[in-house]
Amino acid sequence: MIDHIIITVSDFDTSKAFYLNALQPLGYEVVLEMAKAVGLGISGKSEFFIREAEAVKPSIHVAFACADRNAVDSFYQAALGAGGKDNGPPGLRTGYHPNYYGAFVFDPDGNNIEAVCHKEE
Repeated sequence: MIDHIIITVSDFDTSKAFYLNALQPLGYEVVLEMAKAVGLGISGKSEFFIREAEAVKPSIHVAFACADRNAVDSFYQAALGAGGKDNGPPGLRTGYHPNYYGAFVFDPDGNNIEAVCHKEE
């Protein structure tokens, strides 16, 4: 089980705004804030951190679990509204398994951010 993940971003303020908006529909909020770093999580547990540093390439892929398909749709719309770039709209990806419902966006640094639900509709 993964406890937390930290990704580097090139512009802290832009990325913080992006992630706060994109992950809000999933219940994420600021749990811990430091100089040019922030920990986001649910129920008071920081799980996902961003910190400003020289961006590392190649980009990474992070997938956030969703309770239902509506949350995937909400994430996608919020992420695009926050400046994310489309990398695959919400939909079934049956090549993974019959109920894999995901959406993909690129964050401001080109990281592939996904929201996914594995449950039946």
